[in-house]
Amino acid sequence: MATSISQALTQPHLGVWRPETGRLQRFEKTVTLGDGDALWERAAADVLFWRVKTRSGFEVHPDGARAVVGARPTIIAGWAGVRIQEPVEVVAVVDEPTRVGFAYRTLPGHPVQGEEAFIVRRVDARVEFTIRSLTRPAPSGPWRTLFPLLRVAQIVARRRYERALR
Repeated sequence: MATSISQALTQPHLGVWRPETGRLQRFEKTVTLGDGDALWERAAADVLFWRVKTRSGFEVHPDGARAVVGARPTIIAGWAGVRIQEPVEVVAVVDEPTRVGFAYRTLPGHPVQGEEAFIVRRVDARVEFTIRSLTRPAPSGPWRTLFPLLRVAQIVARRRYERALR
């Protein structure tokens, strides 16, 4: 079990997150998924192998790959027949006995600029899931003007992430 961190602003290795957000919009939400060893094992694997994204309607290529620092998977969001590529880079991975997760930062071409983390934590028998993100409009390009709509899409995606691990 190891922790590998590389400049992760969302700090998935920390239980308490107090980022300096600057002009980034901060989001953090923790939900209880349930209790037990089986849930912990499944939820941990679902996060580390990107199933939290794929079960939420995204494609992640390469399919079935584990999150590792430096990886640059291709994430594709689809809506109403439109496919949008979201370039990202994994900047942190946590794989410890009671905390598992990863964070990625967006790369140029992504509809927004920022970072997102998915963390599963075990507190006694209880299993918790945390989503953290720091977001702002893309610095340029057509997505910048659509940022208010993208914020709505983020809200929908976050609800799907929660359901994906239940």
